[in-house]
Amino acid sequence: MSDRLDVVFSPLNAATEAVTAALTADDLVLGARLKDLNQKSGGALLKAAEAADFKGKAKSAIEILAPAKLDIQRLLLIGAGKSTSIADLDLTMLGGAAFGHLAARKCSSASLIAEIADCPEKPEVIAAALGYGATLRAYAFKKYLTKRDGDEGAANGASSSAGLQRLVIHTADPDKARTVFQRMKAVAEGVCMARDLVNEPANALGPVEFAERVRELEQAGVEVEILDVPALEALKMNSLLSVGQGSVRPSRVAVMQWHGAKSKRAKPVCFVGKGVVFDTGGISIKPAAGMEDMKGDMGGAACVTGLMLALAGRKANVNAVGLIGCVENMPSGSATRPGDIVSSMSGQTIEILNTDAEGRLVLADVLWYAQERFKPKLIVDLATLTGAIMVALGKDYAGLYCNDDKLYGDLKSASDATGEKVWRMPLD
Repeated sequence: MSDRLDVVFSPLNAATEAVTAALTADDLVLGARLKDLNQKSGGALLKAAEAADFKGKAKSAIEILAPAKLDIQRLLLIGAGKSTSIADLDLTMLGGAAFGHLAARKCSSASLIAEIADCPEKPEVIAAALGYGATLRAYAFKKYLTKRDGDEGAANGASSSAGLQRLVIHTADPDKARTVFQRMKAVAEGVCMARDLVNEPANALGPVEFAERVRELEQAGVEVEILDVPALEALKMNSLLSVGQGSVRPSRVAVMQWHGAKSKRAKPVCFVGKGVVFDTGGISIKPAAGMEDMKGDMGGAACVTGLMLALAGRKANVNAVGLIGCVENMPSGSATRPGDIVSSMSGQTIEILNTDAEGRLVLADVLWYAQERFKPKLIVDLATLTGAIMVALGKDYAGLYCNDDKLYGDLKSASDATGEKVWRMPLD
C-alpha cells in the first residue's frame, strides 16, 4: 500500500512526538497516562479543558499549546464519548476523527495516546482500531496533481511534505496491538486499492489496464486468470461482448481465486463485480451533465478486486473467487443499437431496448460463468447498476436484493458492524 500513513505502535510511557493527542471519555474521565500528564503540568490540562468548556464528547477536541512543564509543543485532547458503550466501529470512527484533528496541524508526525478509561475493549483492540480508522481517513488520491511554482502541495502523486505521514500510537501492549492491526491493515489495503481504481480516469484505466492491475494480486498469493475477447467468444459471452463492441478498447473478464480453506474440497464463495470502465450509455447516450462520474461505473469490480486483496492479506480461511467483467460502453458505428437481439452464455436471447441498461448484460454472462464453472455455495454481486436505487434509498444505504434469508442475516450483521448500511429490497 504505497503513499499511505505509517502507523507505529509504542509503549504508553515512551517519548511522544511533536504533536500529541490524548483521548478522554465523556465528562472528562482520564486514562492513567493522561492523568499523569495532567499531574506533571500542575493540573493545567484539566483547567484548560474546563476553561474551553470541553466535556469529552465524541470526536470533539481542544488544543493546548506548549502545556506547562511538559515537553510537548502541542497537546490535543480528543473526546471519546461514553467509554462504557464504545464498540469497534466507534473506535474506527474515533481514529479517523483523531487523524483529522492531527492532520489539520500540518505536522509530519504525531503521537496518539490510545487509552480510554473504563472502555470494555482490550487495549490492543482500542489501539488497532484507532490505527485502522486513521489509515482509512488518511487516504488521498494525488496521482495526477501537479505542483505549480510556490505550491506546497503534492506533485505527481507524492505525499505533501506538510501532511501527516507517521502516527505513533501509544498503548499498553504494542506487540499485541501490532498483531491485531495487521488484520485490519489488510482490509484497509483492499479498501484503498478499490478507491484508487474508482478514482482513476477512464483514459488511464480501460478494460485491458484494469485487468493488468488485477494481476498485481498475484504478489499477494491470489491466482489470476484474464479472459480476452477470443476466450470470451469461445465461451459465447455475447451478452457481455455486445456492451463493449462500440469501443476500440477490447473487453476483458478477470478471474481471481484465493485458496485459503483448510479443506481443498470446500465450496468457494463467489463475488462478481460490474466493471464498466466508462458508461456513455452507448447509442442511448446519457445527458452530458454529470457524465464524468461514469468513470466510476466499475465500482463493483473495484470492490471485488479490493476484497480479494484483503482476503489474501488476512490469509482468510476460505476458498473465494472474484470475477469482474470489464467493458467500455461507447457509441460508434459498431455499437449495439436499440432493438438488437443478442444471445447470452446461458443460451437465452435478449432484446436490447436501451443500450444504457448495459450492466445487466455484463453481469448475466459473468454470473452464469461463475455458477457453471465454480459451483459456489453463494454468490454476492456488487454493481453500480442503476441510479434509481438512490431515488429509493438516498446516498446512505446500498440496495440489497437477496433470495436467501440466512445470507441476508449475515450481510445485515456485517452491515451493522461496519457502518456500511444496506437495505433489503423486495423480489416479489
